[in-house]
Amino acid sequence: MEYRHELKFQVTLMELEKIKYRLEPVLTYDSHQDGDFYTVRSLYFDDMYDSCLFENESGVGSRAKYRIRIYNGNLDLIHLEKKYKEQELTRKKREEISLEECQALILEGEMDGQGTLAKEFAYKMQSKGMGPKCIVEYDRCALVNEVGNVRVTFDMNIRGCAHPEIFLGDSPEYFDDAMPPNMHILEIKYDELLPRHILQAVDLNTLQRQAVSKYCLVRGRY
Repeated sequence: MEYRHELKFQVTLMELEKIKYRLEPVLTYDSHQDGDFYTVRSLYFDDMYDSCLFENESGVGSRAKYRIRIYNGNLDLIHLEKKYKEQELTRKKREEISLEECQALILEGEMDGQGTLAKEFAYKMQSKGMGPKCIVEYDRCALVNEVGNVRVTFDMNIRGCAHPEIFLGDSPEYFDDAMPPNMHILEIKYDELLPRHILQAVDLNTLQRQAVSKYCLVRGRY
């Protein structure tokens, strides 16, 4: 996958609803979304020096993060992902792993997957002491447009916890809010060009682009 542009904004619920109202006539909802939103849960990893956290907070131009991700609690589809950041561009590589591989990774610190990314991650675990740090969870509403391969997401009710062992379970009592009440994150991803009508629909003359990281928000609480 090629690098894509990624814009992030912190928005209130009122701003979110206004933007969504403007976008609905010109974009379509993600085909994987059944209802008003779907729930994303990610388990983030870092090395013994918390290099990913430090590089993110310091704004290092070229960096990467590893995570495991599931949607709507579905354990039949689990992905190991590596998200690359190159200045203002991002791209993502991912491989499907089994439930057993995921359990071994979380509970025993072992990765036996045969994919290229799994082997790379296994090496990182051995050489850098890479291990699970925190869970990030949120409710996502996504709208898409084929022109420019645009994807607009509203990530709401961002929450997290520092108990990696519960990643595959249902334990909402462990989670704490990662942002102030009524604050959410708007993300806009596109390839080379953001169509003008989408840019106009999003622009409320009050939004300021921010380098906000859900991983850093949750790690900052623990």
